[in-house]
Amino acid sequence: MKEIRTRYAPSPTGFLHIGGARTALFNYLFAKHNNGKFIFRLEDTDVSRNVIGGEESQLNNLAWLKIIPDESPINPNEKFGKYRQTEKLERYNEIIEKMIKDGTAYIAFDSSNELEEQRKEQEARGIMSFRYDKNWLKISKEEKEKRLRNKEYSIRVALPKNKVYSWNDLVRGNISVNTDEIGDWVIQKSDGYPTYNFAVVVDDHDMEITHVFRGEEHITNTPKQLAIYDLLNWENPSFGHLTIITNMEGKKLSKRDTTLSQFIEDYKNDGYIPDAIFNFLALLGWTSDDATEIMSIEELIKKFDYHRLSKSPSKFDINKMNWFSKQYMKKENNENLISKINFSTNHDQLWKNLFIETYKQSCCNIKEMNESLKIYEQKLEPIKDLNNNVINEFINQLKSREFTIENIQEAINKTKAITNTSGKELFMTIRKATTNLEHGPELSKTIFLFGKEKIYYRLGIKNEN
Repeated sequence: MKEIRTRYAPSPTGFLHIGGARTALFNYLFAKHNNGKFIFRLEDTDVSRNVIGGEESQLNNLAWLKIIPDESPINPNEKFGKYRQTEKLERYNEIIEKMIKDGTAYIAFDSSNELEEQRKEQEARGIMSFRYDKNWLKISKEEKEKRLRNKEYSIRVALPKNKVYSWNDLVRGNISVNTDEIGDWVIQKSDGYPTYNFAVVVDDHDMEITHVFRGEEHITNTPKQLAIYDLLNWENPSFGHLTIITNMEGKKLSKRDTTLSQFIEDYKNDGYIPDAIFNFLALLGWTSDDATEIMSIEELIKKFDYHRLSKSPSKFDINKMNWFSKQYMKKENNENLISKINFSTNHDQLWKNLFIETYKQSCCNIKEMNESLKIYEQKLEPIKDLNNNVINEFINQLKSREFTIENIQEAINKTKAITNTSGKELFMTIRKATTNLEHGPELSKTIFLFGKEKIYYRLGIKNEN
């Protein structure tokens, strides 16, 4: 049986986006479920848009998510050629020359102004969807030779007329497109660089890619790519086009939308648990057959079935993602979390452990835990109003006991019984009086974390020890 090989092939034009991460993840899960290989390569021929560090950022953020490619530009397999498109220009030229020789591609001398003129003429005739006409341009042999010398030309594919290209989409079922709806398109630009729809076919062929999962925006590209496979007598991979990811209002995620962090780097920097993000993204357009939500990476690989990929848009719910992160945070090793928190030298190991154990029950990332830590580093001013029977009774109960979590809880319980109060009247009153906070984790632990000295000073209790 042929080895399953999938790929994720970004352009180094920015950081790893949520959508790109999910695409990589589904290709990774499919490959690993089938004991195959997951490939990372770079589509970097749009040189003007490439950003410094773009490749490293993509790989580093994938690694943080624990999506590790079996092959990449930094871990290549020579059998499959180069893993950066800019390093494969000779290979693309070789194929293009063959196509020109075979008559499946040709030189097109149209300038951008001439193409625009052709487009306007078609619109005037009521043809709103432009189709390139290779017979439209009328120039002399001498002019052609001049443009050839000056490299003022592009290479277009010679599509067969009225041919239907069909594929059984792994997500959406049967899709068909007639070549008459496409028209001859550019496979090599005047600058010598191949276009995406040509280069990606050569890359997938050379790397023996068997399955491609990608965004639905590529559906219109697929028939163009199938045409290249057909003209070169190459076997095409199976394609599956994922549905879009929307915000909570149902609008497609846009990089211009600043209301939501959309880059993996942001979540990495905020200190989210990578396994939680991996788990959340896996369920962003896919469900397991047993409807389980919390799953390890190993479980997700075992359970992944592409037949259960959604045909409907997936909403990116940040609250749901934070819920996932909280579940993973609760299970995270305390020592590991301690190493990531900005503790001051004032806190001993027991205090650090208590802080972690308390706040990992409610925080979804390290940033939140560091923000919570700041609470205990602030100075507590003496309470101004002690004319309250709940506060006074709590003070009496607290100062008569050793300052421990258990004894603080006992003081709260005694105050409740003696004053016959409960709920908000009891707990918020004590919390506000002791910590100057209205909300927080378990009250007895919170009071203990502030420390005896601060609490006694706040409540006006004379510390006799």
